[in-house]
Amino acid sequence: MTLSRVDTPAHEVRVRAPGKVNLSLRVGPRVADGYHPVATVYQAVSLYEEVVATASPDVRLTVTGPQAALVPTDESNLALRAARALAAQVGIDEGVHLHVRKGVPVAGGMAGGSADAAAALVACDAFWRTGLSREELHGLAAALGADVPFLLTGQTAVGAGRGDLLTAALSRGEYHWAFAVQDEGLSTAQVYDEFDDLHDGHALAADGDVALMQALRAGDARALGAALHNDLQAAALELAPQLAEPLAVAEDAGALGVVVSGSGPTVAALARSRQHALVIAAALMAAGVADSVLTAVGPVVGARVLAGGLD
Repeated sequence: MTLSRVDTPAHEVRVRAPGKVNLSLRVGPRVADGYHPVATVYQAVSLYEEVVATASPDVRLTVTGPQAALVPTDESNLALRAARALAAQVGIDEGVHLHVRKGVPVAGGMAGGSADAAAALVACDAFWRTGLSREELHGLAAALGADVPFLLTGQTAVGAGRGDLLTAALSRGEYHWAFAVQDEGLSTAQVYDEFDDLHDGHALAADGDVALMQALRAGDARALGAALHNDLQAAALELAPQLAEPLAVAEDAGALGVVVSGSGPTVAALARSRQHALVIAAALMAAGVADSVLTAVGPVVGARVLAGGLD
C-alpha cells in the first residue's frame, strides 16, 4: 500500500499539509545526543502549507504567501532536504521545482517547515512515481525532523521520543481554535536552552495527560481546554514577555483553554464553537496583541495530494 502514488499529471503535482498545535507538550532533560525527550499530544489543524511540484533541470524551491520572505530557500530548507532525501533513497537523478505557498505561521511553533517537508515527500513521491510505502516515507520524515512524521498522517496522535514515535489517539468531535500570530518568531533552540535554564533536572511526566486523553475520547472541548499544557510556555514567556498579553485577552474572551503552541510564539485559544473562535479572534485584534489572527478547526488529515488545483 502506498501513501501517495496517484494518477496525477506528470507535469504537476499539488499537495497540502496542515500545521499542528501541541495539546500537551511535556519535556524531559537534555540527553547525550543534545535532544530532549518529549511526551506530546499533537492535533493537526486546518492551516495549510501547499507545495506544487513541477519539472526542473535541478532541485529548487520558491516560496510565496504570508511571511514568505522569512523562509530560507537554501539547503537549510526542510522541503528541499526532503526532496533530496527521497531522491537519494530511490536512486533517482531528476530535478524538481517545489513551490511552497505559506499558510502556517513561520517560526510560530506550529511546524510550518515540517509541514513543507511532509508535503514535499508526498509531492516528490507522486511526481517521480516512486511509490514508496507509508513506512518508507515515515522513515525519511523522521530523519528530517521530529514533527514531520506526524504531519504525514495528521489527525490526533501521541508523540514520544523526539516526538516522532507516534500512536494514534482516540478522539471524537472537532475543536475550534483562534491563533494569535506574531511577525517575529522564536528560535526553537533558544526556547529549549531557556527551558534548560529554568528547569535544570526536570523529570518527564509520563502520566500527566490522563485528563486530556479522556477529554478527547469524550469529545469534551471544555475538559480539553482545562487540560492543555506546555512545558515550554514559561521559557517562551521569558524570551517574549509580551506573550502574556494575548494569553490574557483570550482568557478574558472566554476561551476554554489558552496555551503557547509548541516553542511559540503563536498563542492557541480553544473555543466553544466556530462562532466563538471568531469572537476570540476579534478580541485579540481589537486589543492589538497580535500581528495577525487566524482561526482553524482540528483534527484534519495529514499531507495529501489535492484532487483539484489551487486558486
